[in-house]
Parts: sequence; C-alpha cells; structure tokens
Amino acid sequence: MRLNQEQVDRYHEDGFLTVESALDRGEVERLRAAFTRDCEVPGPQRIAEENGADVRAVYASHQRQPEFAALVRDPRLLAPVQRLLTEQVYIYQFKINAKPAFGGEKWSWHQDYVAWRVADNLPAPRQVNVGIFLDDVDEFNGPVIYLPGSHRSGLVRDSRDAAVRSDQHLDPDDIALTKEQLAGLVAERGMVSPKGPAGTLVFFSPEIVHGSAPNMSPFPRRLLITTYNDVANLPSWTGEPRPEYVVCRDTTPLRARETPFLDGLETVAA
Repeated sequence: MRLNQEQVDRYHEDGFLTVESALDRGEVERLRAAFTRDCEVPGPQRIAEENGADVRAVYASHQRQPEFAALVRDPRLLAPVQRLLTEQVYIYQFKINAKPAFGGEKWSWHQDYVAWRVADNLPAPRQVNVGIFLDDVDEFNGPVIYLPGSHRSGLVRDSRDAAVRSDQHLDPDDIALTKEQLAGLVAERGMVSPKGPAGTLVFFSPEIVHGSAPNMSPFPRRLLITTYNDVANLPSWTGEPRPEYVVCRDTTPLRARETPFLDGLETVAA
C-alpha cells in the first residue's frame, strides 16, 4: 500500500490519516485469536482495568505471537510509515488496548510524546503510530477522538503527575490535559472520531491530542497500536530504563515483507 501525495499532505495537516478496510476479515480474525492467546500469558505486560478482572491493555505482543511479529513488517503498515517518517524505523512500542463491552474505561486526553519524553528521554517526536481496528468501531463503543491539527501546536504539557495510576506503564491519566487546556484546543481545532470496519488503519502523530470515552455498549473495541520510531532518535535514559515490554530494545531497522503478514504463517490453536 502506497500513500499518494494527497494522503501524505492530509496526515501532516490533520495529524492523522484513516485507511478503511486495509486488512480483510480473515486477517483480523487471526489477529483477534492471537490477542486472545496473549491475554492468557501471565506477566507485567498485561494491564488490568480497575475492576482487576478485565484486561485494559497488553504490551509487546509482537514478542510472543507470530502474527504480530509478522504484522509490524507488513507493507501495508511499514511502507506508509516510511513515507511519512523515514526509511529507517523500528518498533518503539507495541500495545493492544482492550476496551471490553459494558465497561471498558476511558483513556484520558493526552499527547503520546509527552510520556516518551518524560519517561524515556526520547529526543524528538520522530514517531508514527499505526492504530488497527480489531473490531468494528462506531460512535457507541468508545472510539478514539482526535483534535485535528493539534500536533502543530507543540506540547500542551511537559510533565507527569506526582501520583501515578499504574506502576506497570505510564497511563494517560498521568499526563492528562486539564479541562481548560482541552476546552481551548477544542474551540480552536474541533474534534473528529474515525470510525469504520475491523481492519481499518489510522496513522497518527505522537503529538496529536486524543482520548476516548468509556465503552458502555455491548460491543468490544479492541485497538492495536504499534509505534514506529526513527532509528536515529533513540531514548537516552539517565536512570533505570523502563521495562522492555513497554519500550522495545531491538532497534534494528525493519525491512518490509514482500507479502501480507499471514503468508507463510501456520495457524496456531487458540
């Protein structure tokens, strides 16, 4: 998949770009099955909702499940990222936000790069996030809401709250915008919420302001987000680095597969 110049310009103008149905239903089903398997793997990479039972997020699934390891090199993801950023990229972070039906919690308004600069001393916002809908996303199941063009306003805040929500990762609650900051940006930028069928891709900037409401519907909203970083833009930790499941250590530049990610992969029992 190659982005045309109009799509590239739209990404840089709005801070995000939606490509509907880039993956087919069969591919999405395989990713869902892989995620189900990975949710059963114990460890700190599995983040729970406040009720302690439902999964809120799982990190670094590409290090454990072959479908995700192949997916990050799929040309439908990697080629557009290389067009938007640079040819030399690696996986900085990989996570799946598992907003379950009837109660998946909100994700506070934030900018991703704030977390990475504060926690990892990442020099510059030289990343592209790729969100993949693992479920159909509509107005009812807690879609991500973006403030178009907010990535061009710089960082709204540059610090983390003293009290942290989680010891496992830097939760958006820790770097959330104030009501006043959000109201001002919305008045200036407006709000947009991409929706679409499972398999839709959303490429978005590390500096765009975004968040999502709780999922009160009977439909899950699982969102895979893989973050590509420029290999010339590595973290420079001054203290103990964050765990590898949160910040990947393999900075080898990725080479795109010649074929879609499922080609050559055997089916793994769920």
